Amino acid sequence: MLALYYLLPHRAQNRILLAASLFFYACWDWRFLAPLLFSTVMDFFCASRMERMIHEGKTQKDMRPYLQLSVITNLGLLGFFKYFNFFSENLHHLLETMGFHPDPVTLSVILPVGISFYTFQALSYTIDVYRGELHAISSFWDFLLAVLYFPHLVAGPIQRASSLLPQVIQPRHTTREQVLEGIHLMCWGFFKKVFIADHLSPLVDATFSKQSAAGGEVWTACLAFAVQIYCDFSGYTDIARGVAKLMGFEFMLNFNLPYAARNPQEFWSRWHISLSSWLRDYLYISLGGNRGGAFATYRNLFLTMVIGGFWHGAAWNFILWGIYHGTLLIVHRAWIGPWEKTLEGKPGWMRQAIAGVQILVMFQFTLYGWLLFRASSLGQVMSFTAALATPWQGFNTDTATLVLFYSVPLVLVQVIQVWSGRLFWLSASWIPAELRTAIYAAMLYAAIFAGGQPQSFIYFQF
Repeated sequence: MLALYYLLPHRAQNRILLAASLFFYACWDWRFLAPLLFSTVMDFFCASRMERMIHEGKTQKDMRPYLQLSVITNLGLLGFFKYFNFFSENLHHLLETMGFHPDPVTLSVILPVGISFYTFQALSYTIDVYRGELHAISSFWDFLLAVLYFPHLVAGPIQRASSLLPQVIQPRHTTREQVLEGIHLMCWGFFKKVFIADHLSPLVDATFSKQSAAGGEVWTACLAFAVQIYCDFSGYTDIARGVAKLMGFEFMLNFNLPYAARNPQEFWSRWHISLSSWLRDYLYISLGGNRGGAFATYRNLFLTMVIGGFWHGAAWNFILWGIYHGTLLIVHRAWIGPWEKTLEGKPGWMRQAIAGVQILVMFQFTLYGWLLFRASSLGQVMSFTAALATPWQGFNTDTATLVLFYSVPLVLVQVIQVWSGRLFWLSASWIPAELRTAIYAAMLYAAIFAGGQPQSFIYFQF
């Protein structure tokens, strides 16, 4: 199939990719192509109208109804499928506490896979056209391909229209470097997902299926989940980026050694970069960013993180996770950040030692954030939080050994990445081709023949 793709002219390549993307999404549930296509048609129409109005010399005030139509359409679909039951159930509970007893109203609908991702991707297009930062595309089919292109459709990375559309419009010529990098990303991504994340998943589920657990068990499960979610999500991202490279596309980097972050701000510049940068550019800045003084900046940071947490799922634990990270960002900006600037004149060895301590401390804060993210109820959050005060109780050496065993490959690779300064860690010239081939073969063997029980990608649910 890939060989045929290389032989086809540009327009035919786009058409076969569009057909493959439609088939890919329809294999999950063809009925959910309807809302996806509806929002795409609406976004194309709104952007085209705004582009025409720009040429006519109209102002942003004149174009605003079309932007609002796009936003309402996309967020309306997202709200209907993802958040209707959440708001309905919480309103029902609120009315009951006030003495009313209405019948609950919920919808038995399945959440369309990837709806949160393609909603944000589509919104970036109409917002950029409205801001005058991007020209509306004239070909609906090319726009549809940019939205539906299957590697990024269901779990990102969230591609900006300004980055992806030119790659759809212009002829693509896959280079040798792209092929090599694509193979590297796919092998490493499959290994992280199938060998590391899928083996850790049962260990995490065993603890988080309980409403209470001992401190040692909770701590081990949080550590296991930190490795699992990173290998699961970054594994998918690597596979998506690798597949795209084989076809001449370049996707943005989505993970950059996030557990090496020294503070909350740095963590969010390294973790799920496509989402954090989207929230920064389209939400935080729209709210006012750092304009208007310290209080306004803290408020905008906080609201951005709360909305970002709620984007992940219609549950209170995700809102709590957003509140937690918003608070960390505010504390860092208000107090820790100014202190970090005083270290600039210190000796190099002292700054490195302090950075090492910062990384360890930030990782502990991140671990607790993952407890909030993974929890199934607020009761479990409170129970597990209390248990963390006694981490030595219920500590299981066998479980901890398994977590360590499956974490070691990731830790070793990331040490090499930090030391070498290369995310494509096997591309260093000092690594013989024979050793490089053997490592790829070992990763593929482990993924195919020694992987864990197959699990759906975690971010498919978002």
